[in-house]
Amino acid sequence: MEQQYRGTALVTGASSGIGAATAAMLARQGWRVVGAARRADRLAQHIGTLGSGATAVTLDIADATSVDTLFKRLPDGWKTIDVLINCAGHDVGGRHRFDTGSMAEWARTIETNAIGTMRVTHAVVPGMLDRGRGHIVNIGSTSSVNAYAGGAAYVASKFALNGFTKAILADYRGKGVRVTHIMAGLTWTEFVESRLRGDKSRADEFYGAFPVTLEPDDIARAILYAIEQPPHVTIAEMLVIPAS
Repeated sequence: MEQQYRGTALVTGASSGIGAATAAMLARQGWRVVGAARRADRLAQHIGTLGSGATAVTLDIADATSVDTLFKRLPDGWKTIDVLINCAGHDVGGRHRFDTGSMAEWARTIETNAIGTMRVTHAVVPGMLDRGRGHIVNIGSTSSVNAYAGGAAYVASKFALNGFTKAILADYRGKGVRVTHIMAGLTWTEFVESRLRGDKSRADEFYGAFPVTLEPDDIARAILYAIEQPPHVTIAEMLVIPAS
């Protein structure tokens, strides 16, 4: 007998961190998963461990052509997306005072974290509206509501994501498409290592300076909670932080 899935979820940033943990958790919970990320080899390796209910598609959300061709590149039978989970993002070159950082890197951060998320959502949401059902989950940060020194571009991108999520929540009210913004506190992933251009020892030192951090599975569980609510319930916002 063919396996019955709870629906199909597209997870961006699925090659590592929160995205990878979310893809794995959804697969375990009976969802069919489309894992999308820029690093094709890393993505294929991870998605390949999730069984026949998961497939990988290379996707660079900062590249309009990559997003525009997404559905053409998905296998037949995998193009009806019930849940979109926007996890992809970065802060490469971050943690500098604004004037001492690179404007090109600031722009790339905005392009990925804000515009890239909007671009993928714009590609996926028409199908949801046509079917009268769907769920968009945007993974933000405590930086979506709190600014810090050295984070001009990253904070701006996450404030933008906060506003974008609120706006589309209003756009799609009554249309059958739910929208959730999950604001994650400090989560130990490869994020800081990427920010530091691959310096793992400094990244470990950064995370180790805190008494407690979240794990990617913690955010994956929050996502699962939001998408498994009954249709008349929308978890509009969720703030997830380490225990004090």
